Amino acid sequence: MAARPQTVLHSGSVQAELRYVIDTGAKPRTYISPQHSGQPSRRVDTVDIREMRIHDAWPLAGEASLDREGFELHQQESQVCDFHDDEEVERVHYPEIEGLIRRATGAARVSIFDHTRRSAGDRRPGVRDPVRSVHNDYTPKSGPQRVRDLFPEEAEGLLKRRFAVVNAWHSIRERVESHPLAVCDARSIAPKDLLATDLVYEDRVGEVFNLAHNPEHQWFYFPGIEQNQTILLKCFDSAVDGRARFTAHTAFDDPETVDGAPPRESIELRALVFFDDGPSTGG
Repeated sequence: MAARPQTVLHSGSVQAELRYVIDTGAKPRTYISPQHSGQPSRRVDTVDIREMRIHDAWPLAGEASLDREGFELHQQESQVCDFHDDEEVERVHYPEIEGLIRRATGAARVSIFDHTRRSAGDRRPGVRDPVRSVHNDYTPKSGPQRVRDLFPEEAEGLLKRRFAVVNAWHSIRERVESHPLAVCDARSIAPKDLLATDLVYEDRVGEVFNLAHNPEHQWFYFPGIEQNQTILLKCFDSAVDGRARFTAHTAFDDPETVDGAPPRESIELRALVFFDDGPSTGG
C-alpha cells in the first residue's frame, strides 16, 4: 500500500480556487491543435471560480476505491529511465501500468491507448500545461466511441460487456511540490453537474464533461505524492449499477506550496479496461 511520504507535513486540508463553468444552456466547444497547451479555451464569462475545501487524501490511501470514490492510490515502481522518451514509455511503462490496472480491477483485458506529459511552464515538444479546470475525460457518448475508434473490428462484441476508461497519473519528478492533482469523490457529483463539451481536433470531435459548481463536491489530493505512487482515476464506466462512473479532477494552486518549489512534472496514461463480470448496462 502506498504510504504518506515521511517528509510531508500538512495541515489536513486547504482552501483553494477551482475553475468550474457556468451552464449557459449551449454546448461548449474547445478547439484542440497539435500545438495546444492542454488548457481549454472558453469565454471568460462562462468561467465560475469557486473556493473549495480540498482534503488531504493520505488517510484514504488503501481505502478509497475506483468503484466507490472513483480513485485509488498504488505503490508502483517503474523501470523507465527517461519519461520524455515516447518509445521507452510505450515499450516499458505501458506494460507496467497495464499490469497495475489489471491487478487493481480484476479486468480481463487492459489496453493503454495514449499518454500525456504535463508541466507548468515547460515548452518542450510533447509537454502540456496542467489543466486547471474541473473536468472528466469521457462521457456516455465518447467512452463507447473510443472503443469503436480503437477496435473497429471488435467493437460490437466488446461493447456488449462492461468496460471502463481508467487513467493512471503519477509524478515524473521525485515528488509533486506544486500544481497538484485534485480529485472529486464520484459520490458527491450529481448528474446535473456534468456539462458535455465538444473537443474539436483536426481529425475528429471528442466529448468531455466540464462541471458546474456544486457545494456538495468533496475534493481530495495527495500532498507530496512521489514518483513511485500512482493515482488510478476512473473516467468512465459503462455499468450503471451504482458504482462510480465519472471522477472529476483538476490541477490547482496549493496555498501551502513553498516559494521556489519546482514545477509539477507528471505523466498520465489512459486505458480501456474490459471486464467479464456482466453485460454493459449503459452508454
